[in-house]
Amino acid sequence: MNQYPSRQALPRAQLLAERAFATLERFLHIEAVSGIVLLIAAAIALIWANSPLAHSYNDLWHTPLSIGLGSFAFSKPLHFWINDALMTLFFLVVGMEIRREIHEGALSNLRQAALPMAAALGGVIVPALIYVALNSDSTRQHGWAVPTATDIAFAVGVLALLGRSIPGKVRVFLLTLAIIDDIIAVLIIAFFYSGGLDYSGFAVAGLGILMVLGLQRMGIGSAYAYVVPGAVIWIGLLMTGAHPTLTGVVLGLMTPVLPVRMRERPLDVVSRVANDLIDWEAAHKKDASHLVQPLRQLRLAQRELLPPVVRVQMALHPWVAYGVMPLFALANAGVNLGHIDLSAGGSQWIMVGVALALVAGKPLGVISVSWLVVRLGWCRLPTGVSWGGIGLIGLLAGIGFTMSIFIAMLAFVDENLLDAAKLGVLLGSLVAATLGLGWGVVYARRLRAKSTQAVASAETSAIAR
Repeated sequence: MNQYPSRQALPRAQLLAERAFATLERFLHIEAVSGIVLLIAAAIALIWANSPLAHSYNDLWHTPLSIGLGSFAFSKPLHFWINDALMTLFFLVVGMEIRREIHEGALSNLRQAALPMAAALGGVIVPALIYVALNSDSTRQHGWAVPTATDIAFAVGVLALLGRSIPGKVRVFLLTLAIIDDIIAVLIIAFFYSGGLDYSGFAVAGLGILMVLGLQRMGIGSAYAYVVPGAVIWIGLLMTGAHPTLTGVVLGLMTPVLPVRMRERPLDVVSRVANDLIDWEAAHKKDASHLVQPLRQLRLAQRELLPPVVRVQMALHPWVAYGVMPLFALANAGVNLGHIDLSAGGSQWIMVGVALALVAGKPLGVISVSWLVVRLGWCRLPTGVSWGGIGLIGLLAGIGFTMSIFIAMLAFVDENLLDAAKLGVLLGSLVAATLGLGWGVVYARRLRAKSTQAVASAETSAIAR
């Protein structure tokens, strides 16, 4: 007798729960949603920091959080654990995205990647020049890299709001540009915002890297096995004075793009174990203890159907998109507008410089450099991407947010200058998103009109023949 009830016999509550979870899973994979959640978190932070409860906002992030073992204790504010520890997961996802693109994506083909690379460089250099032109003071100039970054989640989320009328090639171009932008941002953080380095920490980080390589050589595919080596690398980078979140990039770039080698192909293992389970059930056996080993093999084969770089990224993405990044925004976007003195230390020029560099510098850099390299014959526009699409990409690239705020916190120690930079990021990103949406609507209408005209022209030609 079959011991499992039919689907129709399932309790109504269970059926409703299954539908709810399936709907939630589809909802979480809509790219625009993660951008909206990030925006809501930033709005809550701003409202909270400017409300009568502003003191509770500051007190929360300065609450000490300690980990200890015996007499050893490591105590840091909650703000540190979010920005320096949790954000490592964000950089891990970034590192794995870069690894995948280098292996099989747009960065695997130099000719295909040449134009987005040139556009990304333009989108870094021009905003930096605009910022430096408005901030000649050496202290303020330290924030030159703040407006150079692009927030992938926000930019792609805004693009997703425009719907399917925008060609898929435009999305691919924007993603490639944003990933290259992230590579540049990581290099900037490593070389310009790491301070004086204590090289003894590199020995600890090197030990962690050797542990990762050793586990990979042993064929250990479980992501949990790499938590301890990752922690060792993080501690080593923290000791050096480099930003410890770079651990995520290191681990992401080291993540294998091929599954662990097995004696049997994963699909063969799945097929064999499935047949064994069918035979076991057909024989009406009650002792399931002998199934422990086959089921273990099944779980291992199921895991290795996907390469680690894909599997881990898919597992982490919801946690990063709906947990880490909104928490980062909540902890860092709360600028108390009443406490900013824009007349002190030229902070108004920091705000204006960041905002103007994001809104004008990013599209100017992306469009002008793209036009130049195409005009010189070094690159050509991808099929399906027009100059209107490049303009849309340039505007959306001006949404800095997460990475820009992150760099701002590394660039400025003075609270007033930091708040001015954050305000510039928030204003610039908001205006860039609005302009991008506005131009995106116009661009989509033009594409639809052109498509309709082409169809009508084809029908007229067919009738004439």
